Amino acid sequence: MRKVFILGVVLAGFLLTATVSNAQSTYKTGVGLGIDFGNGSTLVGPSVKHFFTPNNVGQFDVLFGNNYTVIEGFYQYHKDIANAAGLQWYAGAGIGVGLYDGGSDFLVRPLVGLDYKITNVPLSFSFDWRPTLFIGNGDSDFEAGRFGLGFRYTF
Repeated sequence: MRKVFILGVVLAGFLLTATVSNAQSTYKTGVGLGIDFGNGSTLVGPSVKHFFTPNNVGQFDVLFGNNYTVIEGFYQYHKDIANAAGLQWYAGAGIGVGLYDGGSDFLVRPLVGLDYKITNVPLSFSFDWRPTLFIGNGDSDFEAGRFGLGFRYTF
């Protein structure tokens, strides 16, 4: 229940900020902190997001938590949201590898989310839903309840 409340507060914050601020719609590169949370462990680590074109974006994360390390890359398609300066929706997919003592997993992760860039401040924030298919060690698992947060310095 606490996670649902926190998720609601984060989403409300995005929507409120988008209606109050006048923000720049895109940036070239953002470097900062990525957080992956939901069912299972919370993972935290460095994250880089780069716009190859205004709509085509790559993201790379290395996340750590609970004796588990995830190295992953995503392709994202971004599009502006009308009348919400600085706010974009995105959809995409990525792959990764999860490493732990005694094994590894291959990850397949579709995602959909929001990215917000603050006007005249070199900061961006993102939130996404990223259900995950884990394949490894002769087994597979699917977790629909995985989410991501990004806090990045932009340039």
